[in-house]
Amino acid sequence: MRIRIVDAFTDRPFAGNPAGVLLLDAFRDDDLLQKIALEVNHAETAFAHPLPEGGAADWALRWFTPATEVALCGHATLATAHVLHTTGAHQGPVRFATRSGVLVATPGADGSVTLDFPTAPLTPAEVPAGLAEALGAEPRAVLDTGPNVGDLLVELADEQTVRELTPDHRALAAHSERGVIATARAEDPARGYDFVSRCFFPNVGIDEDPVTGSAHTALAPYWCERLGRPALTGLQASPRSGLVHVEPRGDRTLLSGRAVTVIEGDLLAW
Repeated sequence: MRIRIVDAFTDRPFAGNPAGVLLLDAFRDDDLLQKIALEVNHAETAFAHPLPEGGAADWALRWFTPATEVALCGHATLATAHVLHTTGAHQGPVRFATRSGVLVATPGADGSVTLDFPTAPLTPAEVPAGLAEALGAEPRAVLDTGPNVGDLLVELADEQTVRELTPDHRALAAHSERGVIATARAEDPARGYDFVSRCFFPNVGIDEDPVTGSAHTALAPYWCERLGRPALTGLQASPRSGLVHVEPRGDRTLLSGRAVTVIEGDLLAW
């Protein structure tokens, strides 16, 4: 069983968000997939297998954190598309059948991949009691991101506040299904990004995710409306860091980025 580690939403190794990618002939038992994801021990491990020709999708795709299966993952989808394209396993746009419907990944001439994901429905919410203390900063606004993403989107005062967060991860776990997206407008858009974010997901075993595609399905419509622009670039300001280019189109959002394969080998015991 071939296994690859791919850094997604970056154009250089050892940055962005690493994901395990395994291309299979069919999905194995759920317990085995979960054990492999725990062994890989990255935010997500993606498992994909080809589907019969003529259907609505080309490949079936599932994502597992070290602790659980998730309904939507951007960086591991980007990583899987990168593997399919760079190995010749698939040419052109690839349609993935997932728990969040059919997701399309389209390769660009520059080596980037554009993901077509469902836009997260944003609903304004009251600031939950204890959230400011758990996060370590006062929210300016709080929004629920709906069932596919399962986070609270929290706008903070400025970029520096987002960068300096040291949250209480155990306390954050009480406030949403998956976690909290902390965000603010970029201090200086001339640096190449329009907004910043950090993502904390203690409920799925990830204290801080390096770069989160699914979170940008909520960040994209939020900041495009706030800034009055049709497309933006977000910087996820984790220690590894990564850029996500976003373009909301109604109930769909386009997420674009690069990826680099850093490790390739064989899974010997399974």
